[in-house]
Amino acid sequence: MRIGIDARFYGSIGKGLGRYTQKLIENLEVVSAQGGRDFSWAKHNQYFIFLRRGNWEEYQPHNPNFTKVLADIPWYSVREQIALPKILSKYNLDLVHFPHFNVPLRWKGKFVVTIHDLILFHYPTRRASTLSPIIYLLKKNAYHRVIKNAIEKSERIISVSEHTKRDILKHFRVGPEKVCVTYEAADIRQNAISTMPAEILSKYGIIKPYALYVGNAYPHKNLERLVLAFKHVLQSHPHLKLVLVGKEDYFYKRLKIFVKKNETRNIIFTDFVSDEELSMIYREALLYVFPSLYEGFGLPPLEAMAKNIPVACSDIGCLREILGNAAYYFNPKGVSEMADAIKKVATENELRDILIRNGGIRARAFSWHDLAKNTLQIYKETIKHTRLT
Repeated sequence: MRIGIDARFYGSIGKGLGRYTQKLIENLEVVSAQGGRDFSWAKHNQYFIFLRRGNWEEYQPHNPNFTKVLADIPWYSVREQIALPKILSKYNLDLVHFPHFNVPLRWKGKFVVTIHDLILFHYPTRRASTLSPIIYLLKKNAYHRVIKNAIEKSERIISVSEHTKRDILKHFRVGPEKVCVTYEAADIRQNAISTMPAEILSKYGIIKPYALYVGNAYPHKNLERLVLAFKHVLQSHPHLKLVLVGKEDYFYKRLKIFVKKNETRNIIFTDFVSDEELSMIYREALLYVFPSLYEGFGLPPLEAMAKNIPVACSDIGCLREILGNAAYYFNPKGVSEMADAIKKVATENELRDILIRNGGIRARAFSWHDLAKNTLQIYKETIKHTRLT
């Protein structure tokens, strides 16, 4: 089989999508090389990994069956619609995997697509965009057209949770057999780091003890309510800090204004943090808090669990599915309830011990290696089916 993977999101430039794409490809290399009784056929596959200049050096194949191809085309652009299909067509591919919904409308070849969430179906508000109303409306309509094309024309849809699968089936006319769930995973292995924890915390102005949030500041992440809840927490725990890790953008700048307006103390914004340093910031945290209103999977709290950090998070369907009995849940729209959850997880040792123990077990239940094996099986079944038909 000749399989193409649109890896333009690969690595750090693609954030969450980049992590998914990177871990998928790294583990596909391993599974394909190992073969074994169930995947002996995979050793004969050829993979073409399409990258941008920005992540070209970040990916170095370790399997001779994996070949890098330069496709330096911006995401969500006109060139993506016109030039990317031309590049893909040069390689006589049996199948292309698009790890995001942005499949070119002009692509006529066979493909599978990963749908991580349907966030714009749930939060299609102007508040979530920096665009003018007219441009936003045009972009919104284009999004609906592109994702509809990806879902309806794909041979298979890969969903990262049962929650997202139900969302897809609710909004689109596809049969449940077309949607395959393959869970993401946290990195269990602890990276070695030469810098002392105190140096890293000092670099970002972090003072212990602290509650931690990692991610963007989009409106559905619900960080304004978290700020208000933390203001309540400070009344009884004045030494606790709240550390918000995420690259500064329009939404984080707006959140800073909100924090200042509400005169909430002890909130630390780090801006961008490298993966190596972020691992240490996770491990030194007192607890992890995740107040999101909507998620497709919810990887950050699972990663906190992998680092033995107790988690307090939103009581929403997706997070219940992924985190199970390993998190302390709260109503994400209830400021006082969120504040109470933070205080309990921060101070009640018996609860903390239970969450840490259950969290470690839960994190180990998910595996990038399993995701790669399941995805490889989807490739095989998809190509076999298309050849028969």
